[in-house]
Amino acid sequence: MKRVLFFFMLIPLFTACNDNDPDYSPDKIVTDLVTIENPDQATTFFMHTDDSTRLWTIATNLKYYRPKDGQRVIANYTLLSDKPDSAAYDHDVKLNDVYEVLTKGIFNVTTATQDSIGNDNVYIEDMWIGNHFLNVEFVYPGGHKMHFINLVSDTSKVYNDGKIHLEFRHNANNDYPTYNRWGLVSFDLKSLETQNADTLSIVVQTKEFDMGEKTYNFTYRYGSAPAGAPRTFRIPALKALVE
Repeated sequence: MKRVLFFFMLIPLFTACNDNDPDYSPDKIVTDLVTIENPDQATTFFMHTDDSTRLWTIATNLKYYRPKDGQRVIANYTLLSDKPDSAAYDHDVKLNDVYEVLTKGIFNVTTATQDSIGNDNVYIEDMWIGNHFLNVEFVYPGGHKMHFINLVSDTSKVYNDGKIHLEFRHNANNDYPTYNRWGLVSFDLKSLETQNADTLSIVVQTKEFDMGEKTYNFTYRYGSAPAGAPRTFRIPALKALVE
């Protein structure tokens, strides 16, 4: 995956919005994890939140930004208007800033790729399912090398519990652990869906610095909104260098 330069600034109200902006209203500024709908890779596009709210970027501070269709981003935007129930989308918004989230499918590991996929430790900050994505917030100690993050299906391992077993794998690429870097990745789960069911039981295995091998259990309900309280997304200065 091509490395992307990010423009997200962690400051109270973002420099893109200020009191002189006629669209500015603190209670209308939202930061959320969304999926881009942009098949033509245009500069205006739709964004979908994980609770199925559809947003149209009628205005933007990133006039040359052309995200790929299906790209996950943390978007900071201002709500400009509500649309009627009969409309094709829910809100007009002004896009203030974005942080592109690593967006991948599930990797089917083979004997030949077992070593290159890596199995290095990582810190897992959070893991949850939203819509059809498994989202993982993670931290790793590193320097300036690119790291590799994957969600792996290993068919050489046999399980008899009726669940889908996956592994979160990290290849540190022999990077020197200078300081902690933060990252967020979204894995598309649609390839796991079957026509004769609407839910799946998923087990994700990790290898973590503080806990060793750990498993996370999820019930994936196709296209469901994330459970629990809304999350607050943070973008520290030392972002992960991952692909």
